[in-house]
Amino acid sequence: MSCQYDSVERVDGNMVTSSAVSPRLDKLSSDPARALSLAVLIALHLAAFIIMIATERLWLPAIIYLLGWTFWNGAWIALLARPVMGAALSFICLVVLILLSRYKHESLLMTVNFVDLMLIDRDTFLFLMQDFPRLGLMLVAVVSLLFGGLVLIWLEPWRIRRRWAAAVIGGCAALLVTISALVPNDPWEEFYAENYFSKYMRSAVAATVDLMTRGVLDKAAHAHTRLDAPPSGTCTVEKPPHIIYIHDESSFDARAIPGIRVPPGYGDYFKSSDSMVRTLMVEGPGGPSWYTEYNVVTGLSARSFGRFADFATRFAVGRVERGLPLALMRCGYHTHTLYPMYGSFLSAASFQKTAGTETFLDSKDLGARFLDDDAFYFNKTADLVRDRKGDRPLFLHVYTAQNHFPWTFRFRPDLAKDWRDLGNRADVDEYLRRQHLTEVDYKAFLARLTRDFPTESFLIVRFGDHQPSFARHLIDPGQDDSILLRRLAADHPHFLKTYYAIDTIRFTPRDLSTSLDLLDAPYLPLAVLDLAGVPLDPSFVEQKKILARCKGLFFRCNSGEEVRRFNRMLIDAGLIKGL
Repeated sequence: MSCQYDSVERVDGNMVTSSAVSPRLDKLSSDPARALSLAVLIALHLAAFIIMIATERLWLPAIIYLLGWTFWNGAWIALLARPVMGAALSFICLVVLILLSRYKHESLLMTVNFVDLMLIDRDTFLFLMQDFPRLGLMLVAVVSLLFGGLVLIWLEPWRIRRRWAAAVIGGCAALLVTISALVPNDPWEEFYAENYFSKYMRSAVAATVDLMTRGVLDKAAHAHTRLDAPPSGTCTVEKPPHIIYIHDESSFDARAIPGIRVPPGYGDYFKSSDSMVRTLMVEGPGGPSWYTEYNVVTGLSARSFGRFADFATRFAVGRVERGLPLALMRCGYHTHTLYPMYGSFLSAASFQKTAGTETFLDSKDLGARFLDDDAFYFNKTADLVRDRKGDRPLFLHVYTAQNHFPWTFRFRPDLAKDWRDLGNRADVDEYLRRQHLTEVDYKAFLARLTRDFPTESFLIVRFGDHQPSFARHLIDPGQDDSILLRRLAADHPHFLKTYYAIDTIRFTPRDLSTSLDLLDAPYLPLAVLDLAGVPLDPSFVEQKKILARCKGLFFRCNSGEEVRRFNRMLIDAGLIKGL
């Protein structure tokens, strides 16, 4: 940050009256404290400039970086009136932000934005410390190294009037808002490991505007009708089946990619027991499993959160008390989730418990390791059926893991030794190989359930949570990311189609009317309840009416009006709180 020192004060409160830069060079030479402070100030700003050169790409992000850096310095000076202290604290924040952003990108292929730091909570802290134990040590080292310097810097002889700092803050804020309005940030940029600080500042502007204009969740001002009160007591289900819900990681019918080579019989995996092929329309392309997790647990749209959709599961903790597990629990089911990651990841455990999951088993509880195949999770599921206590039917939400990105290495080469690559791109062939492994493991799982539980009935609904990240470029190779993003925003279906399939063991589905050939993901809980013959509570009765009116569309129906009205009804009924 550049400062005009005609507004500088001494520590003793005596004003410096020179209209030029003060103190003068001759005074600096006779005052080592001033000279040292000025050297530290210059060094901090120079270091920030070097970081800009190293991390920011193109001229616009660099301008936003400089505006953001000046804004942060101005904010600290407005608070402390000390320019060196302000630069030091700004630099600490900058380094910590970039460290967090780099580590987040290693895990999720996304960088940190403003909402990440809005929602720092126990789950976020636990996940960072569990998944990145080195991060804590690095942060402690950075803060410790600079803490001693801050003590000395606090004694600096420079002061800047707060009104000058406030003017700088206002000017930078106005420029940042103007740039964000004229050149909106492309959310796809969050998937690139660059421009960490400029993206953060642009996201801060966008998030603040959204919070002020629409809030966190899209909802109508008035619903005009209210949901009926849920029936008192518990409901009963005649001969209820165990329900197994399989979250099939990154799985879709890859024949949507032009010219792809697939193994013989490839399409059979996507068929249901009745030989039907059903398509699921998810809400996020190529990566965000938690969008679909929010859909299939609550029966609601993650896109209702707008710019905050990436944080839907975290916002829902303690606030969204509606969904498939709650509906099943009310009807006597014991609800479980088997999760192949830390339960603190995006507050998955806390979110699902809010939505009715009684027992959440994460990777630590399951004793899972990085290279465990899907057979590991299927066997754990069968073990839970074997070890169940009492007569309550089970709802088991099972996540698969082996088909997670990246596809740049051979997963468990000891498996499927007879597999031969098909001549596609290397990552595509590895993807198809992992799909083959899942199919083999799933068939073995069905065989075990049939063999080991001869008197039990099962309803199994499996679904792809999103397409693999490479699919969007191969489905439409002529499009760059920015154009792709615009098409995705317009709900181009090619990038959002996966599958869902219905399998049964000694069970006949009670009602297939909501299991449409093309179904938006938030309707999947409704379809499961109808398949199992579970009586619908008033919120699902209303959602079934929306499905009929919208023919399987949800958020995309009537420009979002149906979803906004439904969200308002859930808020009025107390099923969504604080949003």
